[in-house]
Amino acid sequence: MRLTAEFWVHAYLARLRLADIPAFVVAHGDNTAGAVLVKLNTLDGKAIVFQRSFDLMTGDRQWVVLAEGDEPEVDAALARQRSFDTDVWVIEVEDRQGRHLLDEPGLSD
Repeated sequence: MRLTAEFWVHAYLARLRLADIPAFVVAHGDNTAGAVLVKLNTLDGKAIVFQRSFDLMTGDRQWVVLAEGDEPEVDAALARQRSFDTDVWVIEVEDRQGRHLLDEPGLSD
């Protein structure tokens, strides 16, 4: 059984809070099945957006980079993504050290 998108988002935000990493919901997607995009803002004018990808060959789920670069360009990529997927969640993480925790157990698989 898969977790709902809303449940995963709340759990992710709680883990970030425990690590003292500021994050907030920028776009509230579908509670049950909305995709989740994570924007990492390093507060230096740069940003990265991660999306969950499914490997058809192995069945693995992993986080991959959707867009990376200057924050306005990354925001434009997010806006394009949201224009054709209105059910998508967008979580913005703000960390100068570049921490997002997506590579940690429970979030990476």
